[in-house]
Amino acid sequence: MYSSNSNGIIISANSDIGTELSINFANKSMNIYGTYKTKSNNADRLLNSGVKLYKCDLNDNKSIIDCCNKLKRVCSLWDFLILCTGTQEPIGPFKDCSFDEWENSVKVDFTGQMRIVRELLPIRNSENNLGPCVIFFAGGGTNNATLNYSAYTVSKIALIKMCELLDAEINDTRFVIIGPGWIRTKIHQQTIKAKTKAGDNFEKTRIKLLKNDFTPVEDVISCCEWVLSQPKKIISGRNLSVVFDLWGTEELIKYLDEDLNMYKLRRYGNDLLISKGVKK
Repeated sequence: MYSSNSNGIIISANSDIGTELSINFANKSMNIYGTYKTKSNNADRLLNSGVKLYKCDLNDNKSIIDCCNKLKRVCSLWDFLILCTGTQEPIGPFKDCSFDEWENSVKVDFTGQMRIVRELLPIRNSENNLGPCVIFFAGGGTNNATLNYSAYTVSKIALIKMCELLDAEINDTRFVIIGPGWIRTKIHQQTIKAKTKAGDNFEKTRIKLLKNDFTPVEDVISCCEWVLSQPKKIISGRNLSVVFDLWGTEELIKYLDEDLNMYKLRRYGNDLLISKGVKK
């Protein structure tokens, strides 16, 4: 893990996960710079913890550039950059969604985040022993067809692949995406609001909220801290699950060290090679 006085930038710091991450790092005497689109009730908690906040709207390129320029002035070199931004809307079958809303969702969940990364890469701290680290958050739909959440799902899958591409292109920086599982955050209200447009996920979400059946946010924080403590070969370019993976164990480190394809997007069934008359 990084030490006190390390610099971290957390995009959407006033989101529920972003707030807990920001306060956790700030309480360890790290310098945390966060962004917000609209100040929520979390803003006072962040400010009281010493987090410095800057406005950023991922749907507005000018807002992104202006915010990144401010961050470049106040944060000379960052050790980690964590992007907590996400929206599930529009929810519903692709053919029924407003395409403008669908496209805006992809911008918030994918292209806007990539613009931020590109703008801030020049001020990464390449002198850090492990190398600077960029962390994204994944969502459902990687292993199946998540109905009625196409913009959200395709954006998250694109982020997964970008981690692998950036890992291969940029040798001094680690890029990781973490699947947090079901965390109790405001994003679930989008599904509740969508009602039948959300399909089966409406009832699943309603029951989880009723039973308070969620992954503890403390597990997400611990997973992020573990990721930050690992070298590039072990974690970079990977998609890790807070709920299902054995992060924090020497057993998983061994597997990751031996298998460079593990936890990356790959076509299923390649071990059965029957193509153009070739059989395996």
